[in-house]
Amino acid sequence: MPSFMDMALAEARTAAARGEVPVGCVVVRGGEVVACAGNRTVTDRDPTAHAEMIAIRQAAALLDSERLEDCDVYVTLEPCAMCAGAIAFARIRRLYYGATDPKGGAVDSGVKFFASPTCHHRPEVYGGLAEAEASILLKSFFEERR
Repeated sequence: MPSFMDMALAEARTAAARGEVPVGCVVVRGGEVVACAGNRTVTDRDPTAHAEMIAIRQAAALLDSERLEDCDVYVTLEPCAMCAGAIAFARIRRLYYGATDPKGGAVDSGVKFFASPTCHHRPEVYGGLAEAEASILLKSFFEERR
């Protein structure tokens, strides 16, 4: 049985096949997948269509709540500031991510969103899950475009 991070990696591979930056996200509650998505910014012509944003929107709609307090997020890349903000506003319980993003990440890199005194909710954060595979997906994607 694949892990939740394996499922997120599958979403990332699907995104790459569409020509999107290969990032995938899975929202889990009670050990069950509630929502999953890959990046769709190019496909949808929407700069907010990051994997996390789409999966959080799907989960909120399915659970009929803007609060996802008992949910965990698995994402293949360290979330950016926009996605970290959505994770905080949704009150996500735990964040698991794969590769760090020194340029655009906002959790353990960059602005460190959850460490800000104005951040009202801080999920438990676990980085580095399947980091090698997530990094290889991203590096391969960008190398093919150069």
